Amino acid sequence: MSSGGLTEDTEAGLTPSTPRPPALRLHPLTILVGAGRELTAALTAGTAALLVGGAGAAFYFALTALGFTFCYHLAKWATFTYRVHADRIELRRALVGRSVTTIPRERIRGVDISAPPAHRLLGLAVVHIDAGAEGGEGELRAVSRAEAERLREALLRGDAAGGRAAAEAESAEGDGSEVLARARPCWYLFAPLGGAYLLTPFALVGSLLGALYNLGGELDLIDDERLVRLGGDVAGLPPTALLTAALVFALAVPIISIIAFALFNWDFTLRYGQGGTVLVAERGLITRRSVTLERRRIRGVELTDHPLERAAGAARLNALVTGLDDSAYRGSLLPAAPRTATIRTAARVMGGRLPGPLLRHPPAARRRRLARAVGPPLILAVAAAVAGREWALYPALAATLLAVPLGLDRYRQLGHATDGVRLSVRSGSLRRRRVVVEHRAVVAWRLRQTLFQRRAGLATLTVGVGAGDGAYSAVDMGEPEAIAFAREITPEWVTPFLAKREP
Repeated sequence: MSSGGLTEDTEAGLTPSTPRPPALRLHPLTILVGAGRELTAALTAGTAALLVGGAGAAFYFALTALGFTFCYHLAKWATFTYRVHADRIELRRALVGRSVTTIPRERIRGVDISAPPAHRLLGLAVVHIDAGAEGGEGELRAVSRAEAERLREALLRGDAAGGRAAAEAESAEGDGSEVLARARPCWYLFAPLGGAYLLTPFALVGSLLGALYNLGGELDLIDDERLVRLGGDVAGLPPTALLTAALVFALAVPIISIIAFALFNWDFTLRYGQGGTVLVAERGLITRRSVTLERRRIRGVELTDHPLERAAGAARLNALVTGLDDSAYRGSLLPAAPRTATIRTAARVMGGRLPGPLLRHPPAARRRRLARAVGPPLILAVAAAVAGREWALYPALAATLLAVPLGLDRYRQLGHATDGVRLSVRSGSLRRRRVVVEHRAVVAWRLRQTLFQRRAGLATLTVGVGAGDGAYSAVDMGEPEAIAFAREITPEWVTPFLAKREP
């Protein structure tokens, strides 16, 4: 098709002498995978037809639904192609209306590979291309595992023709990768310490009860009278039975959380790939996922934990990557793991020891952390005493007492350091976070002082990174120390401002 004397290739930026890459299709088994996803819905609808119209109606309804979905996915497969150019990838769809998605290679932040159970059974994989907020994203729902690896090589190296050769070369050299960390079974015991996995049993029970309630309502098996009767029967059970049920559920909660953690993080492996130019994190038992991060886009790492994890000697590790979507999942370099393993992995990712030891902040910072922790519950206690509300007074006083160790711990966790190449800042107690950032990644500084900080000679220094959360703060540093810290890292930025302040 031509327009204004220009062919489609010329409009796309190709010269007549540039060889046009071949149009590729998804694996033919994608038709079976897509139709299989609709099978559950078809069977559910067939069950409803069975209750209403009998076996004959159910059979013909399910057969028609499956035939329609098969034809639909066949048409989708036949009208979708992709081309891998040296500088971009193009995804073309033409089922109803024609659309072309172009993702420039230089904007690609990562190429992730996942294999749900049906895909793994058929030797297929899903390829997700992430190009950040500006570059968009693309997805190939079903390609062969070898093609998925070739695409990752080609897109991250920018060599569409050489991707297969590079993959074969790495395979010949024993996968050409270096393992940085691999999860051990004992790590799964950290699962009950994390809120996300600890809430899994409650989510499962809620989903099951919701499904039973909806099904019972559809079949007229549940009404208000029966619910009241059921509630009365449960309330009338002996205390021993209720206590036993509560104990069983309390024991089941950590066990289920460990199982959920193991299923999601099974054989978690962090390794170098493509000659050390990328980091690859692989995990999962039922669905195997592989996330790839370009090392040149990694600006630092983040170590996080909370009091329970600190008591157990555990921590988590994330990468700070520029332009990364869903950084909480895609930037995960280690799940909850022994702190020694986390620090060792962070040091290997950063290419050297982490800056330390961290310098403590002035004693005035301790007073400020205590005041900020104790102040709110103390004000509530005073208000409750003035109003004569004893039911609120005693809990507020208890919260005030508990806030004292919290404030002291917040102060103990404050710290900062630099080794001439990397800087590190740490803060927080209920969620302690230590960030390690390369000096070259610093894009801005912000020195902030509130009225109370000025009176105490303190300041909060925020370093702009352009990765992860974008900025990280060293809270309640001494004002001279904050200025000296920024000046040591970027003297050419800070020195001119200090010269203006001098008399």
